[in-house]
Amino acid sequence: MFDRTLGLVPAPVTSTRDDGVVVIADRAAVAASPALAPAARWWRRVTEEAFGVDLVPVRVDGVLDDAADVSLTVDRALPAGGYRLVVGDPVGRVRVAAADLDGAHAAVQTLRQLAGPAAYRRGAVGGPLRLPACTVSDAPRHGWRGVMLDVSRHFLPKADVLRFVDLAAAHRLNVVQLHLNDDQGWRFESRRYPRLTEVGSWRTSSTVGTWRTGSRDGRPHGGFYTRDDLREIVAHARERGVTVVPEIDVPGHVQAVLAAYPHLAARPGEHEVRTTWGISDDVLAPTDEAVEFFREVLDEVCEVFDSPFVGIGGDEVPTTAWRARPDLVERAAALGYRTPEGAGDVARLHGWFLGQLARHLGSRGRRAVVWDEGFGPDLPLDAVVTCWRGWSVAADALAAGHDVVFAPEQVTYLDHRAGDGPDEPIPVGFLRTVEDVYAFEPLPEAFRATRPDLDGPGAGRVLGGQAQVWAEHLDSVRRVDYATYPRLSAFAEVVWSPEPDGGREPGTAASAEFLERLRTAHLPRLDAFGVEYRPLSGPLPWQRRPGVAGYPRDLDAERAAGGWAGVGGWVEGRAGAEPGGQRPAGTGVAGASSGASSDAAVSSGPSPDGP
Repeated sequence: MFDRTLGLVPAPVTSTRDDGVVVIADRAAVAASPALAPAARWWRRVTEEAFGVDLVPVRVDGVLDDAADVSLTVDRALPAGGYRLVVGDPVGRVRVAAADLDGAHAAVQTLRQLAGPAAYRRGAVGGPLRLPACTVSDAPRHGWRGVMLDVSRHFLPKADVLRFVDLAAAHRLNVVQLHLNDDQGWRFESRRYPRLTEVGSWRTSSTVGTWRTGSRDGRPHGGFYTRDDLREIVAHARERGVTVVPEIDVPGHVQAVLAAYPHLAARPGEHEVRTTWGISDDVLAPTDEAVEFFREVLDEVCEVFDSPFVGIGGDEVPTTAWRARPDLVERAAALGYRTPEGAGDVARLHGWFLGQLARHLGSRGRRAVVWDEGFGPDLPLDAVVTCWRGWSVAADALAAGHDVVFAPEQVTYLDHRAGDGPDEPIPVGFLRTVEDVYAFEPLPEAFRATRPDLDGPGAGRVLGGQAQVWAEHLDSVRRVDYATYPRLSAFAEVVWSPEPDGGREPGTAASAEFLERLRTAHLPRLDAFGVEYRPLSGPLPWQRRPGVAGYPRDLDAERAAGGWAGVGGWVEGRAGAEPGGQRPAGTGVAGASSGASSDAAVSSGPSPDGP
């Protein structure tokens, strides 16, 4: 059990607090094995900046200099991603042993936390660099510890994305998925198809609050990242042990693409970048031409991003326009996709389209990542399935042989409201408190026990979990901070730290201890970093959005009524599942946009405003 006096977040596997402190003096020597040098370099840089000291790198020629004040060495006997940290060895030095570079990145983040809130400032405010004498042994619970950032609905400047990566790394998250396109904007610079940014990267206005109000702000919004911007983001993340996974969402959520290249649309005519939220039935035509277009786009993506994973979306694809086209019905039949009545089954073209792109990525040495609607018989087994609609679809994907990332909307969507009070800004979706997020369990043992096929031959692996930050209602970095923290701090502990005895449910000893550790040790770090998080007591006056309508929903009520909340998300064919903003008046809906997104506009049951 970890020693609670260290105040670390996420909590380590084991830790002990020893007597005394170690002072890292000016001109202290820092040595690192060559394989761990990037982590040591990062720690020296942020520590020098925060404390106004010079830390001297010691050259390593085969043998580590044992006289160094701080040293990082490789120990292959440790578990992958793990480390052992001793502050105050018999002669008062700091010693880090890491299994690999990932373990070294985790260890130096722990060193930064141990130095106190001052370590998160960019200039010295006084006081020496002091570390409590302690011993920490640690390793991650899951390999995929992710957070998705939606930069399509509201564009974030590059500097804000870099900062988002810094904060993810500070919580030992190792994946940042960038949602680079949606109906409301395209953010990736394509040299082969320049109209994607010339036309698709901006919209004429945005909806303020839920799409149900019909209120537009009349202000153009847009932006995109150049290829070098994105290479910089990738390199910045790599220096902190974070992989940036790009996502190009197809064949739905592409209205911005169709505004630029309307010949790719399933429905003929002109198209515009969408100015409201919800799910659009303006989708790609699943043709060879569209496949080739996106193969070329993905080739460009692979030139910029070094991630072994590339997201291709696959969520929320209404097939209304496909069913209205005889050529697509015939195409489906020719491919062997038929309804029980013998007609061409255009719904299967969804899987065919994603399968074509996934296999193309495989030929480039990358693995496709799809939202769980993309799971089906046409998806190659090496594709990863991110399951946002609940646990049952995740179990089906695992049993079929796919690796899975757990991202259920019911827990991990951080744009959903964090409080139930009247001052909560634009309250959408389910009430998800810090305690609720802390109780998240990617694959509960009780559920796993009902699915013996998950342990059978050929079953896939649970890679880990991912939190989502959808941005329909997050129109600035201040709003992103408010929605994300400190709930992402709770999520980070879930996917890194061992499950404590008695679990993490609200009201348990572990939940109470985490809240106290958060309040006394971790929120001061976020304060020093400049994070405008949501206070545990509720929003500050300037964090409120009076008069801006949201759409709160009741998770327990929806489950009790047998609604969609038990599985999550939009499912085509349910009553009332017309795309948002285009359904008949009075029709109920439920679902979330964009793998998710935050202002969903379709499905059975009451309408959600959240992913």
